Amino acid sequence: MAVVTTQGRHGGGRPAGPERTEEMRMELQGKVAVITGAAGGLGLALARRCTELGMRLVLADLDGEALSAAALLLPAGARATAEVDVTRGEQVDSLARFAYQRFGAVHLLFNNAGVGLVKPVAETTSNDWRWVLGVNLWGVIHGIAAFLPRMQAQPEESRIVNTASAAGFLSDPGMAAYSVSKHAVVVVSETLHKELAQGSSRVGVTVLCPAFFPTGIADSERVRPRELTDPGPDSTEAREVKERLRHAVRAGRLSADDVAARALEGIAARQLYVFTHPRIRLAIEERVRGVLAGLDLPPRQP
Repeated sequence: MAVVTTQGRHGGGRPAGPERTEEMRMELQGKVAVITGAAGGLGLALARRCTELGMRLVLADLDGEALSAAALLLPAGARATAEVDVTRGEQVDSLARFAYQRFGAVHLLFNNAGVGLVKPVAETTSNDWRWVLGVNLWGVIHGIAAFLPRMQAQPEESRIVNTASAAGFLSDPGMAAYSVSKHAVVVVSETLHKELAQGSSRVGVTVLCPAFFPTGIADSERVRPRELTDPGPDSTEAREVKERLRHAVRAGRLSADDVAARALEGIAARQLYVFTHPRIRLAIEERVRGVLAGLDLPPRQP
């Protein structure tokens, strides 16, 4: 992990407040947030929203140059930036140490780094799978492993926010690798939520599930490691699916800032699931109906 810049003064954790209830909202003003994938898209939008809430930030991204440029776009505030490859557990652990040394606590961890891939299953190579799962799934796993023990040791409430997708509940053609990674993020989030709740932990979980919105995820190949490149040309089918994805992303009615605002609202309300595009419910319901029909369940006994 390469630390790029730091601004602002050290701020330790505050004393624990009164016993929280579900009717109370999580206090975010002045807290500390760590955001991966922060150089653009949703990550940068989350950083803007957190800054508006007076939060202190640690911004991380694989692209150090883009991260430094993005940080200059943010309003003045206490923040630090670090160049981090989330596929490498030791770098994420270094990020956690840096965040705690810098600010003394972490109240929101946004496991947000992600890449997109559009290919039919038959054309998806081993390198494709390693790349997508390495960032989208292992980035979340590494974030939880590095930060959760530290967050549990804090006297204050905190929350892990994992960026999944509506694709984590669907199975659209051409989206297998991406959807597999996001289904897995949903399951990890749900399981962690139940485990922490059983232990009455002060750490909560939110899984963010947006549909398409304008972002750079369709251009993820620019950050793909050389050792995981796919030298083969795309088939006609793959090119057609990619073009449909680009159109869907461009046509998204919500902006990254809209998604970030809805995410922070759901976090403050301690929601497990945050669906930023309500109309996606119809597609999810259709899939679930198909699953239930396949079960052929007997009538429930009274």
